[in-house]
Order: sequence, then C-alpha cells, then structure tokens
Amino acid sequence: MKTRSVSRVRLATAAVALIAASAARASGPDQKTFDLFPNPPFVGCLAAFPDDPSRPPQATVTVVRGKLNDQLQIQLRNIKPGLDFDLFTVEHSALRSDGTSIPPAEFAQGGSFGLAWYQSDLEVKNDHRNVTKIQTVLVDQIFGFDSATNLPPTNTFHVGFWFNSPDQAARCGFTGHTPFNGEHFAGPLAMISVPDEQTKLGPLCLNPDLSSDPVVCNP
Repeated sequence: MKTRSVSRVRLATAAVALIAASAARASGPDQKTFDLFPNPPFVGCLAAFPDDPSRPPQATVTVVRGKLNDQLQIQLRNIKPGLDFDLFTVEHSALRSDGTSIPPAEFAQGGSFGLAWYQSDLEVKNDHRNVTKIQTVLVDQIFGFDSATNLPPTNTFHVGFWFNSPDQAARCGFTGHTPFNGEHFAGPLAMISVPDEQTKLGPLCLNPDLSSDPVVCNP
C-alpha cells in the first residue's frame, strides 16, 4: 500500500512537471537580444565617430520575460556625447528587415508608426554610451486600445528612440518636429528595431503563431 502511494506521488509529480514544461514551451522563449538599426538619413547626427566605419552607432536590446512583468535593457554605444533621446515601443517600424528605409508611399498608414507608447528617456554622456532598464509588460502582450475611437487591442512590438530635440538633427536636413517626447516637440527617429523576415512581427513577440496568416503573436 505504501509503495502504491509513493508511486502515485511520483506519477503526479511527473505529470505536474510535464504540464509545466509544456506551458513554458507554449509561452515561448524567456529572453531575446536584438539590435536596433539607425535611421539612414540621420546617422551623421547620431554617430560619435562618423569618419570611422568600424565604430558605427549601436543599440542592443535584451528583453527578459517575467512572471508579472518583463525587463528590457537597452545599451547604446558609439553615440555622440550630449545627445538625449526618447524611447518608445511602436506598432510599425520605418525600416525593412534588412535595415533599409521603407519609402513613404509604402510605409504603413502613410508614414505612421501606428500606436506608440512612451517608455523612457535616454541620455548619452562623454563616454559615448548609455545603459537603461525599464520594467513593464513587454513580451508577447504589450498593447493598447481606445474604445472611444474603435481602436482595437493593438500590439507595439517594435522598439525605437527619437532625438529629443529637432535641433539635434537639423544639420542632417531635418525640419519641423515630431510628437515623440513629453513636450510633443521632438526630433526624428534615430534608431529602431526591424521586423522578423519570416513573421513580419517586431522583436518583442517571442512566441509567434506560425499557423496563422498573417502571423500573429501568442499572448
């Protein structure tokens, strides 16, 4: 009798472990690292070493899934000292999977980044670097909606940052302003993630549903 009870406990433990493993697989990977790509027209205003192709501006993002929320760390390198930026998650990227610009006529919604969420400020000091961390819901589930305008739940799986001031990009030909800071008077896009070549989704989707057409993200 005792042996049977022990066996039942072992079977139950094994079953729980199997269910947990299956749930973990269903939720996708727990971590992802990806690079952001510079917005081609404004590389010259972004790069700390514009005459040295071996040291281009770089931004690397690592996102880690958590139980209640997730952590994102962004590390900037080879960025001109004294610049500050505004970090957003957005619905659409302005770049193709290979990092080249999407012509305005082809860009989704006539040049719109779609839904955008303000996430953090970034500042680059004299060492041409910055490391910033944010903690919020990100992996597979980040979304917004507005029932008043009939905007359905909309994911923002791309990560990008904008020059905080229009003046920071003026010598690269930028005129006007964008709404991408707290004052709604920012400069142009500096760097942004690119869509996955296969799924066409942004990199904050770690668990795509490849059986759907178009591909969606499993929350």
